[in-house]
Amino acid sequence: MRALFLGTFLSACTVVPSFAQVAEVAVERALADGMGLEVGDTVRLGTAPDSLTRLAVITAVYEPRPDPAEISRQAFHVRLHLPDLAAILGAPDRVDRFGVALEAGVSPDSATAALNASAFGFRAYSSAEIASESSRTFVVVSRFHRAIAVISIVASAVFLLCIMLLKVEERRMDAAVMRFVGVRRRTIFGALLLEAVVVAAFGSLAGAALAFAAGAATNAYYQRFFDTALVFSLITPRIVLFSVALSLALGLAAGAVAAWRLVRTPPMVLWGRA
Repeated sequence: MRALFLGTFLSACTVVPSFAQVAEVAVERALADGMGLEVGDTVRLGTAPDSLTRLAVITAVYEPRPDPAEISRQAFHVRLHLPDLAAILGAPDRVDRFGVALEAGVSPDSATAALNASAFGFRAYSSAEIASESSRTFVVVSRFHRAIAVISIVASAVFLLCIMLLKVEERRMDAAVMRFVGVRRRTIFGALLLEAVVVAAFGSLAGAALAFAAGAATNAYYQRFFDTALVFSLITPRIVLFSVALSLALGLAAGAVAAWRLVRTPPMVLWGRA
């Protein structure tokens, strides 16, 4: 038999009458692994180390739903029937919070307003309000990442333009020869633009492959570090399509600027004779 001090980590799973002397408890997998607990083990429960008087049998080991808000807390949870939880806490007919499931078609806002107007002593919130309140930290982080992304895009656009200008400058002699033999400026411009698009396409594919590899490495490391199934790096098809489209657009713009600068230069200047 093991003594299990649960403190404030007790939570109710369902309202089921329990008339047995031994309570039933479901233990989180990480807690079971850390303490070597298995289904069928008997533990003592209590709210303090000197009040472990309630016997309980582990009837299930469950994997909690990944929650970013719980990652840094390093807290473990167990689930009990509500009467057993009330008996352990010594506070019958009292709850801190509970959830209400609505039927299909019922508006959460109207249900929240009706509950708040029905009585005093409690406050009802919709799940959207709770999620918005608890995710403010993640909203700030998301905005910070967005600002970094904008700065990175602007810097990469300038860098790409410089690369294209240098690359086109290397083609001065070729462009001069083509102009001397009668090739139109439009044809030269199109060839240089097509080359820039091809380079941007290969670069975007290489960047997408690198992003997938970095995301997989990030998830593998942090999922093992925090012992969770939470996805830390998520690359969706929408992100990939946006990245590829942005890469092609920037490559096209940089190639157009560099090519237009080249074709507007007189052939004798390109040849180095003027």
